[in-house]
Amino acid sequence: MTDLPIAVVGAGPVGLAAAARLVERGLRPVVFEQGARVGAALLEWGHVRVFSPWDYNVDEAARALLADEGVAAPAGGYLPTGQEIVNQYLEPLSKVPSIAAGLRLGAEVTGITRLGHDLMSNDGRADAPFVIRYRDRAGEHRLVARAVIDASGTWRKPNPMGVGGLPVPGEAEASDRIAYGIPDVAGAKREFYAGKRVLVVGSGHSAINIALALLELQAEAPRTEVLWALRRHRIGKLLGGGLNDQLPERGALGLAAKEAIDAGRLRMLAPFAAERVVESGGRLVVTATLDNVSVKEEVDRIVVATGFRPDFSFLREVRLALDPAVEAPPALAPLIDPNFHSCGTVPPHGIDELAHPEPGLVIVGSKSYGRAPTFLMATGYEQVRSVVAEIAGDRAAAREVRLVLPETGVCSAPAASHASSCCGGPAPVGADACCADDAIAKEKGEAGCGCSEKTPEPAAAVDSCCRSAA
Repeated sequence: MTDLPIAVVGAGPVGLAAAARLVERGLRPVVFEQGARVGAALLEWGHVRVFSPWDYNVDEAARALLADEGVAAPAGGYLPTGQEIVNQYLEPLSKVPSIAAGLRLGAEVTGITRLGHDLMSNDGRADAPFVIRYRDRAGEHRLVARAVIDASGTWRKPNPMGVGGLPVPGEAEASDRIAYGIPDVAGAKREFYAGKRVLVVGSGHSAINIALALLELQAEAPRTEVLWALRRHRIGKLLGGGLNDQLPERGALGLAAKEAIDAGRLRMLAPFAAERVVESGGRLVVTATLDNVSVKEEVDRIVVATGFRPDFSFLREVRLALDPAVEAPPALAPLIDPNFHSCGTVPPHGIDELAHPEPGLVIVGSKSYGRAPTFLMATGYEQVRSVVAEIAGDRAAAREVRLVLPETGVCSAPAASHASSCCGGPAPVGADACCADDAIAKEKGEAGCGCSEKTPEPAAAVDSCCRSAA
């Protein structure tokens, strides 16, 4: 099969980095992109500025390919938007002849299997090439490939509003007034949100971005109201990321959100569990439980920023191994499960952690994380470096560690869940407390989380930020 190409699903940053690594190794990539342009998913949040600078956002093999074509890849500490990443990096990279020759835009992969083998067939399976079935404007086609790198991401599969992982009754019927992901509420979509009562559901960085953008809009359209619903009571997470985050722009989001809450510019609802959405009198009536009390909120628009989940539908005929909770490979899941790893520090990992029972098929990028949040492009670049080295037969290089990631400082799990938890992160500046959870408790007149203000240091040799976490 050495003459066959390597199929790459997705032409985002990680997919094109995989293509660049394949070219670097003398292998031939064929890249399938469902959108009409490379980076199609990024363009849907093109107005959003990322947390990491150019130096983290450009793959080194891609940088070298661009240099060979006389193109200087972006570099330095500037924080680009999604649109800038596409225009200044992905588009030029896609035009490099060795990548452009195998790039297929508007091509949706509908199925992947082994030639002559369904999911249950064993005999000769490992020696059979892959068959990629895809659809474009001209109809259905197939490509035979030596290996498959799935970098299709999770953007097309947003999580619904319900806390149980399912859409709430009425959510689908109200879809024309519910947005998912990170809509440009203060820009291209301004007319739908200005002067409206908007409910934002979610507790991650995307939700913070949306809430702050709506507050910008509020300054221009004062009748704009912002309700921010957290499905779990984790407001301490907003405090934790600020001063302790090695990516300052990401940390600043949490600090700005806290200032807006303190100023009363947005209404916080937590813990909030939506139960039903009904259209009535030109508005959406959301029935929910708020801190275990049944409530109804009338709003004009809803933005659901509750994360994403992977789509495995086109992988039904290949053999995957997935953690039952995270939906990531079993060796990777324990490193990223937010139930246990609260502070976002993920060890560099590669083919050993990403492998599936189907030899030659690997899922990389944000999709490799399943339902876990906080994925960095630099992590994906390290993944594809290792995966392509393995495909090329360089097992030693595939198992090297070549990446140091910045810590998030954002802690999402409660202190009791794991020894490395951080009590919600550091205390706000000037607070008489040792950590965020302690500060929140004391604001309510409660005893606090058990940290000592005078001696907040953890016990010796314990990986935690304060004594109660230890």
